[in-house]
Amino acid sequence: MLLAAILAASLTVVGCSDAFLRWEPDTYTVKNGDTLYGIAWRYGLDYRDLARWNRLNDQNLIYPGQKLNLQDPGGAQAASGTKTARAGSSSPTAGTRGSSRPSNASRPSVPARAADTAPGFDWPTKGHVVAGFGATDSVGSGIDISGSVGQPVMAAADGRVVYSGSGLIGYGQLIIVKHNNTFLSAYGYNSTLSVRQGDTVRKGQQIAQMGEGPGRRPMLHFEIRLNGQPVNPLSYLTNR
Repeated sequence: MLLAAILAASLTVVGCSDAFLRWEPDTYTVKNGDTLYGIAWRYGLDYRDLARWNRLNDQNLIYPGQKLNLQDPGGAQAASGTKTARAGSSSPTAGTRGSSRPSNASRPSVPARAADTAPGFDWPTKGHVVAGFGATDSVGSGIDISGSVGQPVMAAADGRVVYSGSGLIGYGQLIIVKHNNTFLSAYGYNSTLSVRQGDTVRKGQQIAQMGEGPGRRPMLHFEIRLNGQPVNPLSYLTNR
């Protein structure tokens, strides 16, 4: 009887594991250094939805202690208000990567919006893909490209830098570039950064130098996001 009870309890825990993995908070409390783009990136959201759900007039203006809705409040009074003090520096603060990975299955749907044309992405550096899209040993939903420490990392397309720093745990020194209202790209595991938040960059311009990823292996982590959702970069990168 005791053994049967233990086995039944074990099966109950296993059956509930997916539910635990899919749990997500409804709100986020802004910390020093957070930016709207960084918070949206962490939770796999479109920055425009995050701004709309919280009635933010300026997408970059948030303040420490502010509570942001991470889901559509359904027309209820947003928790954030419309204060306009910047939350410290430009680096978003994030929890341990993996525990905060979003689950699209539990995310409420948002109305589809017309997508801007993909800008035509070039490869951000030379090397071989050592971890493909969705690989379990990669930090996020992108690809890892091998190379050597100090190797140039280039902007894959024209755009504006919306994040440059090391506040998103698991990515090392990271750059996020906004290409249009639809597409963002990210460049992680850098050893040095050559651009700052707000800088305009051109396709092929050096923006960083390659650093080391997991296991101290030289590599670049590269992501493309479409309306906040990760997509396979290999579907967008031009042939080389």
